[in-house]
Amino acid sequence: MGESFATILHVDMDAFFASVEERDNPALKGKAVVVGAGVRGVVSAANYEARKYGIHSAMPVGQARRLAPHAIFIPPNHTRYSEVSRNIMEIFSQISPYIEPLSLDEAFIDVTGAKKLLGDGRQIAQLIRKRVEESQGITCSVGIASNKFIAKLASGRCKPNGVLEIAPDRILEFLHPLPVSAMWGVGPKTNEELQKLGLRTIADIANTPLNTLVRALGQASGSSLYELSWGRDYRDVEPEEVDKSISAAETFDYDIEDQELLLKEFLRLTEKATYRLRAKEYAAKTISIKVRFADFKTITRSKTFALPISGTKEVYEVVRTLFLALKLERARIRLVGVSLDGLVAGELGAHQLELGEREKGWREATVAIDRASARFGAGSVRPARLIEPGEASLED
Repeated sequence: MGESFATILHVDMDAFFASVEERDNPALKGKAVVVGAGVRGVVSAANYEARKYGIHSAMPVGQARRLAPHAIFIPPNHTRYSEVSRNIMEIFSQISPYIEPLSLDEAFIDVTGAKKLLGDGRQIAQLIRKRVEESQGITCSVGIASNKFIAKLASGRCKPNGVLEIAPDRILEFLHPLPVSAMWGVGPKTNEELQKLGLRTIADIANTPLNTLVRALGQASGSSLYELSWGRDYRDVEPEEVDKSISAAETFDYDIEDQELLLKEFLRLTEKATYRLRAKEYAAKTISIKVRFADFKTITRSKTFALPISGTKEVYEVVRTLFLALKLERARIRLVGVSLDGLVAGELGAHQLELGEREKGWREATVAIDRASARFGAGSVRPARLIEPGEASLED
């Protein structure tokens, strides 16, 4: 008998925020659409027409306006995008229980067990695309492979509105011609080191002795890139427990060592998770953090309270303390995450007061921030720590 392989899909919506805006306003079709507003705001999304002018996510809105003055700029509506995302994830859940959401608009789905009922990976991918387009009016691209790394690479190379399947015996044929920058864990710093070694394609990495990579990049990064360069990725699809836990995580494009950058990311993830927590009218008794290193080793730390909490400020203080206690000043980190567990129903939950803390103030501020976020989009009111140098805290 031949070797049995898993079938993993990576489903990614095409220009998700902009696609939702075009669907809701058909007059936008065929025009350059940018989701992002305000002189000092950043681009949340750009449709493919806008991308022709070099506009991309995270670019300052002012720069985007200079690149395409004729583009249509729309303030983000995160409440609407979250609603569409929930509908999309529901479609996925009808296909397989093994779903790992990565963000509002993308997820891994392990469909190995669904093939007997629904057909092969390509047939299931087409079924998902059909259901998403018919029910939500937007398109998605799907990569199909035997592991997560190759599936994600495949989806990125069939956009927009495409399907690309990489059979196990064709992985190296697909993978090796790609530039080293396509690999997880290769950011500007690592890319520079690889270029110094004369390594420009993934094939170059695969054909370099492991010891050479480890000497140049360190044990964790060198070993990880070597394994990935041969298409080896042993991570399972990790389903998210619905309403048993609320979490937010971020995998970086390249490994990060800077503690301040990591703390800012933890704060951003805490904001995201606690907003979802309060939107579902929960509070949490257990706060956990996840840290994944360049070699994919993962550690978690948590703290449990007698009374549940839900405020961004109080949760972040726990997250910050847990992270700093790890003392990872020189570690190269590829993923961080925040998880809220032990959920208790209640609008803001019981409030665990700290010694000397005012009973009122932060809770009222939290409610006000949530209302502003629901109306103007997530990030419309942010902690000062998340405001970049030179950026005002309020739009003109």
